[in-house]
Amino acid sequence: MAHKKRPKNRPPGKRSSKAPLASAAKPPTTPDGSPRTTNTVAARKTVPLKPAAAVAGDGAASSRRTYLIPDYRLERPEFRIFVAGEGSNLEYRIEGDLSAAAPPIRESKYLSRPQCIAIYRWILLNRRMEVALENLYKQGKVVGGVYLGLGQESCSCASAYALGPDDWLGPMIRNQGAMLVRGFNARDIMRQYMAKGDSPTWGRDASSHFGDWQRRNVCAPISMLGELIGVMAGVCLGARLQGKNVAGLTYVGDGGQSTGVTYESLNFAAVQKLGLVLIVENNLWGYSTPADLQFCVKDLAERAIAYGIPGIIVDGTDPCQVYDATHEACERARRGEGPTLIEAKMMRMKGHAIHDAAQYVPAKLFEYWRARDPIARFENYLVNVKRWLTAEENHKLIEDVERELEADRDAAVASPMPDPETDKTHQGVYCDPSCHTIKPKYGAVTARVREGGAAGPKAVEAAVHLK
Repeated sequence: MAHKKRPKNRPPGKRSSKAPLASAAKPPTTPDGSPRTTNTVAARKTVPLKPAAAVAGDGAASSRRTYLIPDYRLERPEFRIFVAGEGSNLEYRIEGDLSAAAPPIRESKYLSRPQCIAIYRWILLNRRMEVALENLYKQGKVVGGVYLGLGQESCSCASAYALGPDDWLGPMIRNQGAMLVRGFNARDIMRQYMAKGDSPTWGRDASSHFGDWQRRNVCAPISMLGELIGVMAGVCLGARLQGKNVAGLTYVGDGGQSTGVTYESLNFAAVQKLGLVLIVENNLWGYSTPADLQFCVKDLAERAIAYGIPGIIVDGTDPCQVYDATHEACERARRGEGPTLIEAKMMRMKGHAIHDAAQYVPAKLFEYWRARDPIARFENYLVNVKRWLTAEENHKLIEDVERELEADRDAAVASPMPDPETDKTHQGVYCDPSCHTIKPKYGAVTARVREGGAAGPKAVEAAVHLK
């Protein structure tokens, strides 16, 4: 991971649960502003081939492969988090240079002025809505917990903005901004958290477990981390069987990407060349475990190498970087060229959920990432750098967002709680012929003809009994 620092000498007296590795060579800069790439041989990683006779002049290079990981970021912080202390005095500490100023926003290759302003508005609405949800929770009006994406709004909103009308979204618990972009409103989300009778799940569930497969092409989040990757791969496969290649965008965290189902699903999508776009939201913490103690690779994008698919690194607080990478991945998916893994590096600025005060996070880390707040940086980009918004226009835009949110919050609070009689009219837990008919969305399902005969089941074969 590019934020990890590998010092040569460990300061005396510190106990670390992880031995530092050798420092990585910094990737070269490019004069045209294109993303720098990480050479996994020169920088840190070599992948040996099967033993072969050495080629004259090549030497050891003949047994190595080189992989390049595009890195769109304009800064590559070098620090590490480690465990220090003994007994009951254990704590996380941070080591590295945190004095650098926040980088600028990278110029987008695709976004126009209206599109940038639209993404900025979605990010603002995402932030304001989550502040309102936190207040509702403290007022005792939320059923269950609240999962916030503070500091991650650019990743959610800009990535979802790159989807086309036929593409699909599979959000996770911190991607409420993506739900807004895809057509839900703040009223829907707040009603859901308060388990109101007119919420998307009629008060039967809380949190973010809802979607809309009929109109908005949104699959509901799945709490078992990594499971949604297989679902989105299946969506892309189903569309292909109907004659259409679509992009299926979903997310997983730095902790969730270590689950077995993540590897199984991503490998299946890669082999079948399905249009899966997977954003690994590396927000530095898997609940209360820092990323430095979760895996040994420097960047999680490197794991794309093992699947034979592109891996890309972006600054998750920069909406232009996130949009450009997602846009290109979606275009690739629609051409039938297979999945893309995008690692978005950022910081989860709250605890895992609202009950988690995140006291285990070193204060200096919060300070560092607070200076990289996605809203403040994008506002400065639009108002002062590009001059696409005047100060007055920006003020009016913020007022419009707050007015919309206030109306949605009041409507959600006033919504009724569920009652048994009304609940009887809603669909049950299990689908049955009386609720709806499953129909192909893009066209008739077609099967490819196998070599040597027509499509259909295999001929009956004799059973094989193994001793």
